[in-house]
Order: sequence, then C-alpha cells, then structure tokens
Amino acid sequence: MLLALATVALAADVTKDVAKDTLDIGVLKNSEVRVVQKMLYRKEGTMEIGATLGVMPFDGYTITPQLTLSGVKHLSENVGLELQLGGGYGLENAVYTELAGPTYQVAVEAYRYLASAEADVQYTLAYAKMNLGGKKVLHHDVYVLGGLGVTLESSLLPAGDLAIAPTLPIGIGARLYASKTSFIKLELRDSMLVEYRAQSQTWGFKQNVGINVGLSVLTGGK
Repeated sequence: MLLALATVALAADVTKDVAKDTLDIGVLKNSEVRVVQKMLYRKEGTMEIGATLGVMPFDGYTITPQLTLSGVKHLSENVGLELQLGGGYGLENAVYTELAGPTYQVAVEAYRYLASAEADVQYTLAYAKMNLGGKKVLHHDVYVLGGLGVTLESSLLPAGDLAIAPTLPIGIGARLYASKTSFIKLELRDSMLVEYRAQSQTWGFKQNVGINVGLSVLTGGK
C-alpha cells in the first residue's frame, strides 16, 4: 500500500515538472496552413513558350539529336493544351555501321527521324517545393501528357524513301521555376508511330523516346 502511494506521488511530481517545461504554441489556424501550401507560381490563363534540346538514344540503329519548339495554353493550374514542333537528324549508330560494313554487309531497312508535329493534353499531377540545403526553396510541378501527331522519317538505305507516320505521344515532365515567368523544363517523351516501309512494302512499329531539357517563359495570365 505504501509502495502504491509513493508511486502515485512520484507520478504527480513528474507530471508537474513536464507541465512546467511545456511551451504552449497555441492553435495552428487554417489560414496559416494555407500560407504554407500556397502556390507562388501560377499558370492558369498563361501561354507557355519554350524550346528544348534533347536526344533519342534508345533506337536500335540510330541516335538522334533533336530541337523542339512548343507552345502550351494553360486552361487551369492542372490542364494545358500543347502544340510541339520538332526537328532532328538520326545518325547511324555503331550497330548499324557494323551490320552495313564489310564484315556483315547487311542492308537494314531502318528509318531516321527528321521532323514531327504533335498536339497533346498536359495534366499537372502535383505542385511541390524542395528545400535546397536550407538556403533556397525550389518550386516545381510534375505533369503527364498524351496526344496525337505525325512524324516524318527517311530510310537509311541509299534510296532514302520518306515515311509520314501517324504518331501517339505520351510522356512525363517537370517544370523547375526560376521566376514567376520562367522555368527550366525537363521531359521524357515516347512518340510511338506506325510507318510504311517502301523497300519491304510493310508497316512497321517504332518508338522515338526522347530526353529533353530547355527553357520556357510564361506570358499573359492574371
């Protein structure tokens, strides 16, 4: 019984000490939460104009440097409509050079990228902030895209046959904001196309997967 009373007394003393050392910071208001979550950079109603440089490194027979120009009309903070024009030139890679060389002398009916025009819908998945070493907060958003387009390619064979192929682009990208009107744009885009190959008189499926980085500016808006 004495042990139980001593335990209760000790617990009461500890509770008093904890209460004495506790700092009351008050109640966090909803308005204060919204300040933390507030979007500093907004896109609704703006026109995004940009250019990117990239490369298509995953084709079996070519590697392609690419330049793209794009315009995105942001209907809201989440939805945008994009028109993108691209150009480049598929260079023969080591695999194609070896197959076409004197050792194998194989004429591969491969096609090189020349140009494309694509229209797509972009949907922003998240707007986020990242603390860089406790000194700077990086604002960025992440988006996905899907659309329709057309691609112009030419055969690597001496005949150089052209193919105009219907294209289905899908991709994911990010905007890293430098200011309220400018940002760095990173994008991974897979343009899937079906093209008619004249030499074999067949239809072939191809994927032009591009990794791009560039700059964009926002104009108009509220």
